[in-house]
Amino acid sequence: MEFLMTTATRRYDLDWLRIIAFGLLIFYHIGMFYVTWDWHVKSDHASSLIEPLMRLVNPWRLDLLFFISGVATVFLAGKMSALQLAGSRFTRLFWPLLFGMLVIVPPQSYYEIVSDIHFSGGYLDFYGKYLTAYKGWCDHNGCLTVPTWNHLWYVAYLLAYSLIFAALWPALKRLPLQWATRLPAPVYFAIPIALYWFAQCILQPLFEDTHAFVGDWTVHAHAFGFFLMGATVARFDRLFDIARASRWFSLIIGLIAYAGVSWLRVAYYGGYLPLPKEAAWIIGTFAESCQAVFMIMALLGFARKHLSHVDTPLRRTLTEAIFPFYIVHQTIIVVAAYNLNRLHLPVVLEATLLVAITVTGCWLSYVIVRRLPLLRPFFGLKVNAKA
Repeated sequence: MEFLMTTATRRYDLDWLRIIAFGLLIFYHIGMFYVTWDWHVKSDHASSLIEPLMRLVNPWRLDLLFFISGVATVFLAGKMSALQLAGSRFTRLFWPLLFGMLVIVPPQSYYEIVSDIHFSGGYLDFYGKYLTAYKGWCDHNGCLTVPTWNHLWYVAYLLAYSLIFAALWPALKRLPLQWATRLPAPVYFAIPIALYWFAQCILQPLFEDTHAFVGDWTVHAHAFGFFLMGATVARFDRLFDIARASRWFSLIIGLIAYAGVSWLRVAYYGGYLPLPKEAAWIIGTFAESCQAVFMIMALLGFARKHLSHVDTPLRRTLTEAIFPFYIVHQTIIVVAAYNLNRLHLPVVLEATLLVAITVTGCWLSYVIVRRLPLLRPFFGLKVNAKA
């Protein structure tokens, strides 16, 4: 997962952007405890208050990560053979996924059934059933599937995409891309917008997001599509130059599109939608596509402009630490959130404590794991790196 370059100059802007994207994801999952949307555990203070802020980042937070992962995969591919690339990606992603499903994720499922169906058994009783794919934990929303990867679905999907890419790389690297460097700037916006709109407008009504990999076609269109786009543009700087030049324009259009989506949502639920529902769906998904792509381009542009030459000890540490943070963060959030909620604290105090516990827990996990060679592979860290 570490961002590597094929040249002596490291792309610090994308290092920072990856750190920021994962950081936003961690805080987004803290927010899931406080919104009205379904999640593993919920706060007694849950409301719609912060939902507009969540919706601001929701359309692009994961597509940006898959895009950056595509770029990083190409940079790694330039340093090794296709077989070595596949082996490298398997080692760095499979073991954290397996360890996560067996050790890190189970407490999330445990507290979910304790919260939702008032499971009264102990953790060991739960864990035995978890490992044997017990199907009896059900409520009105259906039955809990175990074992599960929960938030680690990103790792599972990235592993699959990386192995597919490694198999295709010997052919892909021979494809001429000089023509792409001469495309007009609007094309670099139009292609991802079209991909996003196709996934949301056409595929979403047919294939619900499941994160179960098989049949998850809407998510694959997003995730693999942006992964491949990142892998394609990594071979030349044209997109990043366009993003830097248009960063303010992209930010403004992205915010305008977000406002349009928000207005359509309010009009729909308020019962005064001035359009047929079918037309509103088409327009709304297109506006959301613009929001996602223009915000991604804005972030790429601002990072390119202001972070390309910013190297600090913090960047070097977080570049390694952010993946272990990602692996453990949701379990820390779920366990801490459930137990904090039982204390019936004021919402500001509860949220402050939850953020502090999550950040501290992520940091301590990394500090401990990086010093234990046996655990390093299970958190995506290189085995031969110095502690």
